[in-house]
Amino acid sequence: MTEARSGIFAGDDPFGIARSWLSEAEASEPNDPSAIALSTVDADGLPNIRMVLLKEIEAEAFVFYTNYNSVKAAEITATGKAAFVIHWKSLRRQIRVRGTVTREEGPQADAYYKSRSLPSRLGAWASAQSQPLKSRASLMAEVAKITATHGTNPKRPPFWGGFRITPVEIEFWADGAHRLHDRFRWMRDGTGWSVTRLQP
Repeated sequence: MTEARSGIFAGDDPFGIARSWLSEAEASEPNDPSAIALSTVDADGLPNIRMVLLKEIEAEAFVFYTNYNSVKAAEITATGKAAFVIHWKSLRRQIRVRGTVTREEGPQADAYYKSRSLPSRLGAWASAQSQPLKSRASLMAEVAKITATHGTNPKRPPFWGGFRITPVEIEFWADGAHRLHDRFRWMRDGTGWSVTRLQP
């Protein structure tokens, strides 16, 4: 029989637990509580990792946004898989996720793009993300050009949108005294989840 989970680990919905932890972190983490370290692999199987901002925890998935011409997007498109960890030093907790990835290019992506500040929206148009850049001055010149072309209400670029990570595995970790940490791994089991406590 599996040990009953209580306290911060209680609940039958891992996405609900993740939302609760993120909500706590928003009150205590000094900067970017939604920052995740996103991991992909290249064509040779070499891992690649970078920080991005998690924008939504849905009922069954985690969503972030990026340039579809970026290295991360190309690697995700090639494999259809990704992993991330979100760590909150203020809470001494983290969540690890591994799963499959699909694009979010519809009204949800349009709505999120529209919610961003105007400079961020224009910057999405101006940046050929991950490509070599001659100088910062040349980037700012491109921003000025885009501003003149697209005005103050630009549409979402066709090369920019969301990625939705649907987990096959989620692990919740909390710091414990003497490095005896608490870890619970949720594994997709058909339409539900199986939960296992792991050794620290």
